[in-house]
Amino acid sequence: MAIGKQAKILTDKQQNLTLTYLEGTRHPLRNKVIFMLSFKAGLRAKEIAKLQWSMVCNSDGEVSDVINLSNNASKGKYSGRIIPLHKELKTLLVELLAQQQQNEFFSLAKAVINTERGQATTAQVIVNFFHDLYKNIGFNGCSSHSGRRTFITNAAKHISLVGGTLNDVRMLAGHSSLATTQRYIAYDTEAQRKIVEMSKVFLESRL
Repeated sequence: MAIGKQAKILTDKQQNLTLTYLEGTRHPLRNKVIFMLSFKAGLRAKEIAKLQWSMVCNSDGEVSDVINLSNNASKGKYSGRIIPLHKELKTLLVELLAQQQQNEFFSLAKAVINTERGQATTAQVIVNFFHDLYKNIGFNGCSSHSGRRTFITNAAKHISLVGGTLNDVRMLAGHSSLATTQRYIAYDTEAQRKIVEMSKVFLESRL
């Protein structure tokens, strides 16, 4: 994605507004899972479409604490990864799993996200889903990349608090290059100003 055309990130308030909107859609549970896989797991449109229950569930067939995303479900070699499950996303996945298990043809090899006819969806359908969603809500400049970019930006802001580095964010995002991860991050000019001010005060105290 070109740097000049970065998708806008969503604030916590905007995310909550979107979840409230999705409650009134035809398939609220499935649609909220799509949204949360983007915002709380940082998945690409293709990865959301290709995600199978076997990548989400443990050996007992229950929703795990992580997503084991395979290379085939992502962009190929080395792009698969393990992503810890956000508790709100896990709750939604547990509900969706219980719903889909009512189908006699259900298996863990099935896709997590299905069409109304119970068929696996495509990356383009996921892209269209987000396009229509943001158009209906009135969030200009947002796209299927907004959730992923929000996830990466938030991870970058908080990673140092848990002793991690930007390389951990790169791995969560499934990027081969740290430079790619950096291009996704929405930088906070106010935070940058504070850093400069802190450095100024420190230097003045040394004089």
